[in-house]
Amino acid sequence: MTTPTSGTAASGTAASGTAASGTATSDTPATAPGERISEDRGRIDELDERIIALVRERMAVSARIQRTRIDSGGRRVNLSREMEILTRYREELGRPGTSLAMTLLELCRGRV
Repeated sequence: MTTPTSGTAASGTAASGTAASGTATSDTPATAPGERISEDRGRIDELDERIIALVRERMAVSARIQRTRIDSGGRRVNLSREMEILTRYREELGRPGTSLAMTLLELCRGRV
C-alpha cells in the first residue's frame, strides 16, 4: 500500500505521487520532461482562458464607469486613476507591468 500524497482525492485514490501499482505519476521525478511540459502548457492555457475572461469583465466594468462619468458631466478618462493603476502594476510586476497596464488601459478606453 502506498502513502497518500497531498494530491490524494477525497475518495482516497491517489491523484499524484506513486500509484498503487508502483508506477510513477506526474509529481515524481520519473515523469518524462515532454509529458511535464505538456501538462504545464495545458495549465497555462487554462490560466490564459481565465485571464481573457477577466480582461473582458474589466472592459465591461470600465465602460460602465465611463458611461456614468460622461452622463454626469465628467470626462471619459480619469488620468489620476490611470496613474494609480500604472503604479500598482509596476510595483507588483516591475517595468513590464507598466506595459501590461498600458495595454489593459488601452483595451478599456473609448468603448462608450
